Amino acid sequence: MVASGFDRITVDPHLMNGQPCIRGMRLTVRRVVEAVSLYRDREEFFKEYPELKEDDVKQALEFAAANLEDVIDFRVA
Repeated sequence: MVASGFDRITVDPHLMNGQPCIRGMRLTVRRVVEAVSLYRDREEFFKEYPELKEDDVKQALEFAAANLEDVIDFRVA
């Protein structure tokens, strides 16, 4: 199933425990976002992940941002 509004993000309960993935691959949105934060050089990033396209990365970041909780609990424990 394709995530609503994201044609490159798929969700399949039988793949990666239903986590959002890139185009049905065994590569989760979470992993892509983590990898983007680790690789300062995009060229090096794409050498490590040759199966990804620039649009995959863009949608992974957009999907992650769209699904963040913006509520911060400032209560002191």
